[in-house]
This record gives sequence, structure tokens and C-alpha cells, in this order.
Amino acid sequence: MRLLVDTDIFCKLSIGGFFDEAVLALGVDQSECGRLPALPHMLRRGRLRRQLGDAVSDALIPLANGVPSTPAPSAEWLDKVAGIPEIDPGEAQLFALAAQGGLMVASADKRSLRALKELPVVRNALAGRIVVLEAVLVRLCDLHGVTTIRTRIEPLCEADKVVRICFSSGSSDPVGSLMSYYASLALELAPLELWNPRSEAS
Repeated sequence: MRLLVDTDIFCKLSIGGFFDEAVLALGVDQSECGRLPALPHMLRRGRLRRQLGDAVSDALIPLANGVPSTPAPSAEWLDKVAGIPEIDPGEAQLFALAAQGGLMVASADKRSLRALKELPVVRNALAGRIVVLEAVLVRLCDLHGVTTIRTRIEPLCEADKVVRICFSSGSSDPVGSLMSYYASLALELAPLELWNPRSEAS
């Protein structure tokens, strides 16, 4: 595994029909990704299914089943992030596993990221490996062109407020808007270092 994907970003990218392209844009393919073992079950029942609705949840289940399930992280790394109220158990597993194995994590859970920046050991292990949704979309626009992405973005706009603002009919520069949100988030989360979609090394 090279890229771990949290439930929120998996659902948003999949709803928008961008998941496969997004992971390829990050330099991996679906077989090299990992998602939480509970994700298919969460799509079948409970809060996530109520939030997304039956039709969307049913459509996402086979997509989730196509992504490998993550193994459990070591107790040593999990203990560093578990039990922190702002980091939910699923995010804690992904952060711990990524820190343990030097993996990337795609996360849309900004509350967890704000807590993660206060944990120096884990934060340093994940430096440059935290991928946020805004960064993924910048990379997709750079690769495929804003016009192409804009024609397909409506389902994702319905699922994410920032994306809806950036790709609104009144926005003449969606990438500039995405980079502005990204820069603001990167500043807020410092010294946690985010993956930079415009970095030559990314």
C-alpha cells in the first residue's frame, strides 16, 4: 500500500466520479490504496448511509469493495493518536498506519488534522504526506484542464461546500480559488506539512 484514503474523501471523490483519476494523479493505482475495513458496512447501514442516501450508498459499495482494506497499525503508533477526542477512531488508524509505513493519507477530516498538528512525532512522520481534497482537485485540473473537470464537477459540488464555491458559475478561476483555500489550510495546520500539488517533488 502507498496511499490510505479516509471515508469522507473516498465518498466525495467517488460521488464525483473522480476516484480512479485522483489516485492516479497521486502516482498510485487503486490496488495500491487502502480504505478502512468498516467502510462497506458503513455504506450498508448507519449514519453514513443516512447521510448519503440509499441510492448513492448502494452505488458506492462495489467501489469500496474494489479498494483493499487496511491492516491494523502497530500498537506503538496507534497509541500516539488513539483517545484524542478530535481524532475519530478511523482517522487514528489511518494516521498511525501511514506514520508507521511512510504512506500517504488522503483526508477530508480537517478537525482531525487540526489535532494532528499538535502531535510532533506523528506530525513529523507524516510531513508532506497528508493530501487534502483541494490539493487533489488542483492536480486533476492541472492534468486534465479546468474545462474538463468543470463539466463533471456538479455531483462533487453537491457533496462539498468549498468545491461548490470554487466551481460556482461566478468563479472565473476555480484553480486559483482552490489554491487559496489550500494555502489558508496549510497555514492553519502548520507546522503539519501538507502534500503540495504544485511541488515538483510531489
